[in-house]
Amino acid sequence: MRILFFIILNCLAYISPAFSENGNELQLIFRHYVGDELLVLKSKQYKNELGQPYTVSKFKYYVGNIELTDSTGKVYSIDNYFLINQDDPKTSEIILNAIPPGNYKSISFLIGVDSLHNCTGLQEGDLDPIKGMFWAWNTGYIFLKLEGHSDFSKSEAGVFEYHIGGYKSPANAIRRVTLKLEEMNYLTERTGRKTLSIKTDVAQILKQPVSIDFSVLSVVADFNNAEMVADNYIDMFSVIRNSEVK
Repeated sequence: MRILFFIILNCLAYISPAFSENGNELQLIFRHYVGDELLVLKSKQYKNELGQPYTVSKFKYYVGNIELTDSTGKVYSIDNYFLINQDDPKTSEIILNAIPPGNYKSISFLIGVDSLHNCTGLQEGDLDPIKGMFWAWNTGYIFLKLEGHSDFSKSEAGVFEYHIGGYKSPANAIRRVTLKLEEMNYLTERTGRKTLSIKTDVAQILKQPVSIDFSVLSVVADFNNAEMVADNYIDMFSVIRNSEVK
């Protein structure tokens, strides 16, 4: 009977806690939109800021070097990279483990891959070149891919392709995003798993500070114009309140 008791206890210890002895878990969910509409690949049509209709066939990007900052200014860092892919829903959820209890006021992360990982050579996991986000000719990573179709595009078959990368001057497309958690005093004690939903708005890639005209710029596949597009997409992230989740 005692042996059975310990077996059950061990099983419960394995499946029940949402936190380790060192802290909590934070689940990040990246939810893709175009403006206020959910992103649907290929079949749903949207309009850019210039009123040009388009559809999206591919959308994927790297986030990494995630930092949580608490009310005292202490920073908790996670030095990993994650590939978010609209075509693979499970990639939109990231679990951060063993986060120390704290009154966290902001979260920040890189869009892209830092210079160290760009220069490390072939890697595994989400940085594996098999993921299709590596420029073999330049030994560097593509930070973001946005592909689709618009009748305004002058490219063959009306496609547009924005493949953004570059980690050193004069074409550095790495950007850091910081989001305030004003209404979310997360993980103040060992409360298990919390969820933070983050809106990723594809429409922002095509506007502000530069409105992209498909008839003028339908392809970015090297360092030319990469910084311009990166300056646009730095604003595509925002925190979603639970009541606003679609």
